Amino acid sequence: MNMPVPGHIDPVPVPREVTPRADGRIDLLGLPKKQIAALFEQAGLDAKAAKLRGKQVWHWIYHRGVSDFEAMTDIAKTTRPWLAQRFVIARPEVVEAQHSTDGTRKWLLRTADNHDFEMVFIPDADRGTLCVSSQVGCTLNCRFCHTGTMRLVRNLTPGEIVGQVMLARDALGEWPKGSMSGLDAEEDEGSYTSDGRLLTNIVMMGMGEPLYNFDNVRDALKIVMDGDGLALSKRRITLSTSGVVPMMERCGQEIGVNLAVSLHAVTKDIRDEIVPINRKYGIEELLQACAEYPGASNARRITFEYVMLKDRNDSDEDARELVRLIKQYKLPAKVNLIPFNPWPGAPYECSSPERIRRFSDIVFEAGISAPVRTPRGRDIDAACGQLKTAAEKKSRSELDRIAAEKQAALES
Repeated sequence: MNMPVPGHIDPVPVPREVTPRADGRIDLLGLPKKQIAALFEQAGLDAKAAKLRGKQVWHWIYHRGVSDFEAMTDIAKTTRPWLAQRFVIARPEVVEAQHSTDGTRKWLLRTADNHDFEMVFIPDADRGTLCVSSQVGCTLNCRFCHTGTMRLVRNLTPGEIVGQVMLARDALGEWPKGSMSGLDAEEDEGSYTSDGRLLTNIVMMGMGEPLYNFDNVRDALKIVMDGDGLALSKRRITLSTSGVVPMMERCGQEIGVNLAVSLHAVTKDIRDEIVPINRKYGIEELLQACAEYPGASNARRITFEYVMLKDRNDSDEDARELVRLIKQYKLPAKVNLIPFNPWPGAPYECSSPERIRRFSDIVFEAGISAPVRTPRGRDIDAACGQLKTAAEKKSRSELDRIAAEKQAALES
C-alpha cells in the first residue's frame, strides 16, 4: 500500500510498483514465516511439510545468511531443486562499495528491477551502525539534503530493506558457523544477540522518508527484531522521520523502535523553508506527536536532529527557543547537532565550529544533552544529507564496466 502523497508541498508522483522478476520466481526475503509456509503449500507441499520447510528455510536465511537452497543441508536433496525452480532468496546487487578514510563504508545497491539506492555503515569504538534506506529517492524536498534533490522512484520492499542488513552482515563476515543441531528445539533468543559483533545498531536514516513507506518498513523491521529472525533488539533500532505526524503514533505502537525527528529549525518561517513538510504538519503539531509517542521515556529519549546552517538556524535565540519548546512539551529528548555536509549547488553553508559549540553549550546548560555529531564519510559523500545515488554521476555503462572488472578480478 502506498501512502497518499502530500499536496503541493511534495510535488512528487506516486511511486511506481515493483517490476516482477523476469524469471517468475518469488523472492522469499522479507516475507513473514507464515507467508513462506503458505507459498510452499500453494506450490504443492502438504500443510505439515510446508510449515516444516518454511521454518527450516527461514532459519537458513536469517541465522545462517544462506541464499542458495543447495546449501540447506537438512532439506532433502530432491526438494532443493524444486525450491530453487520456484523461489529465490535475493540480495540487492552491490554495484559499488566505497571505504572512507575514517572507516565508514558506503554501498551503491541495485534492485532486481534496476533502481539504485545506497546504504552506509559507520563503525565506532563501542558500536557499529548501519544506515538503511527505505525508498529509492525521496518524497520530501528538504533544502539542505542532497537526497531531497532526487525524485521519488519507488518504495523499497521489505526484502530490499532487510536485504541491506543481510548484505552488511555478508560484508562484515557476521554469520554464525557450526552445526545445525537443535534446529527444531526452541532456540534461545540470546544466542543471536549483537554482542561481540561489528553491526550492533540500525538507523532508518538512509534515502527516503520511512513513514511514507510505513507498511514495508514495519514488516522489514519485524524480521530484524524477531528472535528467530535477525534478533536485533528494538532498543538498538532508530527510525528517523521529517515529521509525518499522522503515522508517528502507529510507528510507536506497531514497530516500537526509538524515534528520531529531523527538526532543524525552531520557527515556522525557517522550518517551512528547510523542511517543507512543516507547511503541512507544523512544529507544534509535530512536538505534540512526540510528547504522545508510545514508549518514549528518559530511558528511551526522542532524538531531535538539528543541522547547523550558517545564519539560518544557529543563533543563541534559536538555541534558547529549542530549549523552551522541549520543556514546554515536557519531552524526554536529546539533540544531535549536525554540522552541515556540503554538496555541489547546496544553498547553505555550515555554521562555524565556535557557533556550533556556543549553541551546544546553551542547550547543555539547560540540562538537555546536545552532542555535536562528528561528520563521518564526507570524502565518499556518505555523511548525513549527502546520499544521492552515484548512478546520477556515472553512466550506466560505466557502472556496468566497473562491476565487470570487479567480477573478473574475483575470478582471476
